[in-house]
Amino acid sequence: MSAAALRRSTVPGVSQRTDRGRLQQRALRLEWLTIAWNSVEFLVSLILGIMAGSLALIGFGLDTLVELFASVVVVWHLRGEDHPERTRRAHRLVAAAFAVIGVSLLIAATRALAVGHVADESLPGIAYMSAAVVAMVSLGIAKRRVAVPLGDEVLRSEATMSLLDGALAASVLAGLVLNAWLGWWWADPAATVVVAAFAFTEARENLHEAVEVEAVAAGEGDRHG
Repeated sequence: MSAAALRRSTVPGVSQRTDRGRLQQRALRLEWLTIAWNSVEFLVSLILGIMAGSLALIGFGLDTLVELFASVVVVWHLRGEDHPERTRRAHRLVAAAFAVIGVSLLIAATRALAVGHVADESLPGIAYMSAAVVAMVSLGIAKRRVAVPLGDEVLRSEATMSLLDGALAASVLAGLVLNAWLGWWWADPAATVVVAAFAFTEARENLHEAVEVEAVAAGEGDRHG
């Protein structure tokens, strides 16, 4: 090791700042990868859903659009200062987006069940949902491994979102398979209800995170005051 490198390694805080910087860069790379995947996923799911008349695929595509928005919010968060107001706003933006999509999907699924809407089988949809399960679970695990040592709650929440998105893709996949192989027409709108429930859960969780961040910031302000 050179003398300069030895001096840098012995300065208090330098190693920690370097490690944090590397983790943030890795987190940003994972988010950009998520954005790229979700951009394709949104288009493919929407097109296949429209072709087959599948509300579950269309709903998954719309949910992916919200996931895409959430990833953009996380990139905005990671590139800025680690400030409570910025974190709170990020959580609230994601919560609002999920609430809107949840209401829309619940209305569509209820109508489909009421009128007995039957979706066509979609073998391409089944194949793509299988790939989506693997992709989203892998991204979620990778982001969580960065979020924990980084101590970033927004990134951790988004990592959980990716894992749940993988589970969501699995439920949509099950609905498509049941509809295609067993003729259970109601499986498609039922899977759409699962997507809506997921959206509402994520909206609640992000609002809860926003309130917690606000409470912590208020407590610190009182101590300094």
